[in-house]
Amino acid sequence: IHMYIFLLKMSIIFQTLGEFTEGSASSYNDNNEVHEEETYYTPELDYKHPQWCHILKLSHGEVSCSSPRGGRHHSTLGTRCSLSCDRGYKLLGRSSVQCMPIRRWSGTAVCRRVRCHVLPLVDHGTYSCTRGFVVDSRCDYTCFEGYQIEGDQYRICQEEGKWSGTEPTCTDHDPPKLKCPLSRVKIAETGKLTATVSWERPVAKDTADRSPQVLRNGLESGSDFPEGIHVIRYKAYDQARNTATCNFTVHVEVRRCPKLKPPLHGYLTCSSDDNNYGAVCENHCEPGYERMGFATRVCQLNRSWSDEAAECVSMNIKTDVRSAGALLDQFYEKRRLLVVSTPYNANQRYKLQNVLLQKAECGLDLRHVTVIELLGTPPRAVGRIKEKRLESEVVEGLRQALYISTAYFTMVLVDEYGVDRERFVNPTTSDELYTYIEEYLLTEEQRERLEMNRDFCD
Repeated sequence: IHMYIFLLKMSIIFQTLGEFTEGSASSYNDNNEVHEEETYYTPELDYKHPQWCHILKLSHGEVSCSSPRGGRHHSTLGTRCSLSCDRGYKLLGRSSVQCMPIRRWSGTAVCRRVRCHVLPLVDHGTYSCTRGFVVDSRCDYTCFEGYQIEGDQYRICQEEGKWSGTEPTCTDHDPPKLKCPLSRVKIAETGKLTATVSWERPVAKDTADRSPQVLRNGLESGSDFPEGIHVIRYKAYDQARNTATCNFTVHVEVRRCPKLKPPLHGYLTCSSDDNNYGAVCENHCEPGYERMGFATRVCQLNRSWSDEAAECVSMNIKTDVRSAGALLDQFYEKRRLLVVSTPYNANQRYKLQNVLLQKAECGLDLRHVTVIELLGTPPRAVGRIKEKRLESEVVEGLRQALYISTAYFTMVLVDEYGVDRERFVNPTTSDELYTYIEEYLLTEEQRERLEMNRDFCD
């Protein structure tokens, strides 16, 4: 009887636990995976056993189960479990498993972290991320100095492993910095209508471009600037074609004196522009007049003329002198002389020449020529300048000084320095005299003045 009771108890135990035979079952490993493994027993089915399969755990995920027994029994035979991963993780494997009769789950799963690709570097900029390249990480872009961001200023790693938005660019929108010299006023140089003006060429600076191109519009530094206001412009370009401009003015001022009036019976010749600072004006007198006072006047920086105005007064030839030298000194550097000598008044050549000279009187005056007549032979020799008579000793002195013979008609042309320039032994027309004087005795300035007054004698 006791033996029968023992065998009955053992039978009940085996029915409860099941007989252990070679087979397979499921197990859980802490490596975040649900997997199957081989076992060495095959249990008998028991839907009431509280832990038929091992308890499911999913790292970085959630397991939601429903059991035939209900309640908190999550690993009994027939239990179904749904597997899901936390945000930022992706489920690899079965999303739903069931506890099988072989005491293992019907599949495996693992939660792997979702990552976005590494963002490429941005030209002329950088970025910083809150959590690297995982889900919900935010990467903010910043541009280097001188550049501005265009496009999305930040991107977020999304659940599907893709970045939000599009890749931005850093663009140079800042123009170069360009500073021009200060405007300036320059007085024209003495005797000139221009001024040489120099300045330091402006250099452009740019945060993104080390050497912007600078172009100029206007005269360059060191040029001669004429009178007036000149605008000088500079323009700078960087590699992005942003521009910056600046300008300044160069004001060239010509200091001027009041316009000079020519003296009565005279005229002025001036250098430069007649009345600008440094201009030199020379007083000249018409034929038959001589200058009294300063020959030249200069326009000064204070806009006033130097010295006093000169006058042109009638040339007073003193004929009561006692020597030829005293007479000639009065003409030195002032007048030219045409000395006409004849042995007697009835000389035919003299008479013809005298007629020609009367017609040429105005033209000779215009060319600064005074006629001196030497008539007769000693002791009855006489001389005259127009109506004024010369002493006999002066007549003799002139003939000796100029090597004039008393035996025949002679005419001698003397320049303003007392030099014998030409001799004529036959009567000469006024045109011939004029041509010689203009070609050999007049200065360029005197020729120009003569052209201005050529009609004076008509």
